[in-house]
Amino acid sequence: QASQDELKAAYRRLCMLYHPDKHRDPELKTQAERLFNLVHQAYEVLSDPQTRAIYDIYGRRGLEMEGWEVVERKRTAAEIREEFERLQREREERRLQQRTNPKGTISVGIDATDLFDRYDEEYEDVPGSSFPQIEINKMHISQSIEAPLTSTDTAILSGNLSTQNGNGGGSINLALRRVTSAKGWGELEFGAGDLHGPLFGLKIFRNLTPRCFITTNCALQFSSRGVRPGLTTVLARNLDKNTMGYLQWRWGIQSAMNTSIVRDTKTSHFTVAMQLGIPHSFMMVSYQHKFQDEDQTRVKGSLKAGFFGTIVEYGAERKISRHSVLGATVSVGVPQGVSLKIKLNRASQTYFFPVHLTDQLLPSAVFYATVGPLVIYFAMHRLIIKPYLRAQKERELEKQRESTASDILQKKQEAEAAVRLMQESVRRIIEAEEARMGLIVVNAWYGKFVNDNSKKNEKVKVIDVTVPLQCLVKDSKLILTEASKAGLPGFYDPCVGEEKSLKVLYQFRGVLHQVMSADNEALRIPKQSHRIDADG
Repeated sequence: QASQDELKAAYRRLCMLYHPDKHRDPELKTQAERLFNLVHQAYEVLSDPQTRAIYDIYGRRGLEMEGWEVVERKRTAAEIREEFERLQREREERRLQQRTNPKGTISVGIDATDLFDRYDEEYEDVPGSSFPQIEINKMHISQSIEAPLTSTDTAILSGNLSTQNGNGGGSINLALRRVTSAKGWGELEFGAGDLHGPLFGLKIFRNLTPRCFITTNCALQFSSRGVRPGLTTVLARNLDKNTMGYLQWRWGIQSAMNTSIVRDTKTSHFTVAMQLGIPHSFMMVSYQHKFQDEDQTRVKGSLKAGFFGTIVEYGAERKISRHSVLGATVSVGVPQGVSLKIKLNRASQTYFFPVHLTDQLLPSAVFYATVGPLVIYFAMHRLIIKPYLRAQKERELEKQRESTASDILQKKQEAEAAVRLMQESVRRIIEAEEARMGLIVVNAWYGKFVNDNSKKNEKVKVIDVTVPLQCLVKDSKLILTEASKAGLPGFYDPCVGEEKSLKVLYQFRGVLHQVMSADNEALRIPKQSHRIDADG
């Protein structure tokens, strides 16, 4: 928000500080010339309204963006933002043909009922019968990719393979989707498989009002038994900012009517649903609580009751890395028994492992299904995941340090040169401040401070910035804006990629003051709250 007058004043001040003619020493003169040129380049960018708007919004990458040479000079910041976004869209469209959106699911069903429901009396004489038999009884694999054809047309290719107890099959589908307007789209689907025969489908989505939409899906399934038509219609409406209501009607295979209300907020997700249909009718209530922590932990529970029986489910999920979420759910039902469902989401891929433990309601199965995953998770988190993430972070930091090593070295040399060039100016500033009992910076450090005892083995990485800060003092005041302090004259980044702070010990009116400020935090001194209590 600096005005042109403020820019000119800062420019003149730095020019006076770094002007080569003010320094007789050949080495200082050379360093002054380099810093003087940098100041001049910065002023050229900031004094031009167009380049300043580009730099303020996008930084150096905006100035380096191709295509600005055709932009009209008399543009506002908003117009420049639109132009930049247009150039980006054009660049994205050139890569459109190469873009896909792969999604996949792998499900492996495990039968572990022998752990709790053993038929020992029937297999007493069979070798190895003393060990529980755990086997994979079903598998399912599905994958889909999208291929944008134009800005409105997309082709979607998907396929799946399934097997259960030695019998299986698969299918392949091709869908063509066209966005007809801002209010809707349509999709044609063609499929074939070795179990159900050819499939032809049509799906239509339409926004009826800003708060209401409808989806209709028609399908014709051909098989040896003839043609089996199907129709599914969903009507949805925003009941309020966080609540959606749904009405669904399904005719054909497993005809049913379903209504549900879903409320999703920042801290919770609640669903209530009721279905009347053939062969299943049920009521269901579920609730999920979202913790506002770094790992995005969620706990959930649900109750579902119908003609098929009653099922109670509870579980939790947690983010274990940047792109991975791990979850576990315990399902207890009559007559379904007890199952443990483990799910791992990795980017756009899902890995699902339903483990059937028993057909009966056994307390021991419920206990082990609940406690077992918790013990395994915390053990893996402490022994494997946490060390891996820590090592990965260190590798990324090291890679970042290596890639910026030459640039940081240059910044360090420029900062050290600036400090040497500031010495005479700082001496005069201190003399003036002492005469008026004003602001004198006693000591100032910038970088990574270690105050936590749990991190006492970590190395402190700070640099002395007493001289640069004193040089910024004007009329017994020091004002720093909300920006990284690594860019200030005489500063550089001593610990790339790590959290940094500025610690200042200063004297004002003969009294010592001290303050610690975060890297991007604004700072204004002197302040009464910074005063060091003499009794303390």
